[in-house]
Amino acid sequence: MATFLMAALSTTHLASSLRPGAAIVGVCRPSGYLPGKSGNCEKSNDPDCCEDGKTYPQYRCSPPVTATTSAVLTLNSFEKGKDGGGPSECDNAYHSDGELVVALSTGWFAGMARCGHRVRITAANGNGRSVVAKVVDECDSVHGCDGEHNYEPPCDNNIVDASPAVWDALGLDKSVGMEDITWSDADE
Repeated sequence: MATFLMAALSTTHLASSLRPGAAIVGVCRPSGYLPGKSGNCEKSNDPDCCEDGKTYPQYRCSPPVTATTSAVLTLNSFEKGKDGGGPSECDNAYHSDGELVVALSTGWFAGMARCGHRVRITAANGNGRSVVAKVVDECDSVHGCDGEHNYEPPCDNNIVDASPAVWDALGLDKSVGMEDITWSDADE
C-alpha cells in the first residue's frame, strides 16, 4: 500500500508540474517568440542574421549553473562597430578582441548580477584547455532583430558569447564559430 501511495503521489506531482506555465526544475522553455526583421547585420564573425517573417524563440531563463554547466561557446567581437552591437552592458564600454571577455545568456547574466565576475570555461573537445574570462555583457535571449542587437536573433538560453582571445586561449578554431563547452563561476 505504501508503494502504491508513493507512486500515486509521484504521478500526481509529475502531472501537476507538467501543466503549462508550471516550473520544472532544470528545464527552461521559451517564454515567447519574436517576429524576425532583417536589417543591416554586420557580418564580421559570420553571425546568424534575422530574416523577415521568421520567428525566433525568446528565453528569460537558462539551465541551472553547476560546477560544469554545459553551454555553447559562440564567437563575438566586443569592439566598436563589430558584430557585438553597442557597448557592453556591464560597463558601457567596448573591449578589445585581445581581452578575455564574455557575454552570458539572459538567465545566466541574471540582471547584471554576474557583471565583472569571472567564469572558468573549459573546451569540451578533449584538449584539456580552460580559461578564466570576465563577464562584461548579456547575450540577450529575449530581444533581437534590431539595430541594438546587430539584427541578430535572440541568443539561445545556453550561450557563452566569447571574444576571439577566449577562443585562442582554448585552442579552438574561430572559423567554426560554435563549440560545446562547460563553464562555472570562478570567483567563488
